[in-house]
Amino acid sequence: MATQCSERFQSEENPAVFPSAFVEVDSPSMRALEVLIRDLALSTVPVLLLGESGSGKRTVARRIHETSPHQRNVFRGIASASLTVEDLAKANVGGLFATGTVFLEEIGDLSSQCQCRLIETLFNVEANGKTHPRARVICGSARDLEADVHSGRFREDLYYRISSVCLRLPPLRQRREDIPLLMNFFLAKYAREFDRALPVLSIETQHLFEHYAWPGNIRELEDIAKAIVALGDESVAMGGLRAVLTKPDRNGNGERISLKQAARAASREAEKELILSVLTRTRWNRRRAAQELQISYKALLYKLKHIGYGEFGSS
Repeated sequence: MATQCSERFQSEENPAVFPSAFVEVDSPSMRALEVLIRDLALSTVPVLLLGESGSGKRTVARRIHETSPHQRNVFRGIASASLTVEDLAKANVGGLFATGTVFLEEIGDLSSQCQCRLIETLFNVEANGKTHPRARVICGSARDLEADVHSGRFREDLYYRISSVCLRLPPLRQRREDIPLLMNFFLAKYAREFDRALPVLSIETQHLFEHYAWPGNIRELEDIAKAIVALGDESVAMGGLRAVLTKPDRNGNGERISLKQAARAASREAEKELILSVLTRTRWNRRRAAQELQISYKALLYKLKHIGYGEFGSS
């Protein structure tokens, strides 16, 4: 009989009852990510989600689970920092990793002892040498795990076990066209939850949102939407937020920019959108995309690396 796991990990979530907050948006980077999510949902390979805090790693993990053939099974989100060797020892005979999908949040926070035990827990090697994965495992990290591997802080063998596929989630400041859709989603969500009228934001507030740096990413945006609905008065809510929202960000928001700089930025953004659009159409076959774009394969790899998609796609 399987040993029961610790009570603090008993909060199993049924996706039919707790649907994810994944919002289909307009930015090329997220449209490309959605294609990859649909493909990954059909497999059981371990996935590593990399992204800044609040960028939506848990939501993407839920999306992969909910679009998979195993969507009716349990989805568990576990804070890696809370795991102990004893928890993993119990999970080795069932419990946490028995069925469904397990999302290990901030996998880089695992202690060295837990890293060692996790390898044994996730993969059961029988006498005949066959390896049998159990639950679908998806990990998330805001840390640079490769750097942690090089420094000896994170086990190299565990890193390669959990990163069969590695997806990088863009921060909100790099997908500003998605801000209105996300804000409307969260305003509607909390209007229903608090039984309030759906707020209609002023042009001034919308402008502030579009130009703010969002260091807390989607989580910060959701918190602000919640505050606006909860207070029931945009001017009151924004009174406490305006000073934060109007701060110039570290990327140069609020600073003067020349026409030449603006033209270069627009050209880079247009090129990025075209590349991602072609890659989406070719299902991220990079050689086919290079042919359609009429550039060399090597040039496409360079451009993908430059815009943060060097690890995406197949040759």
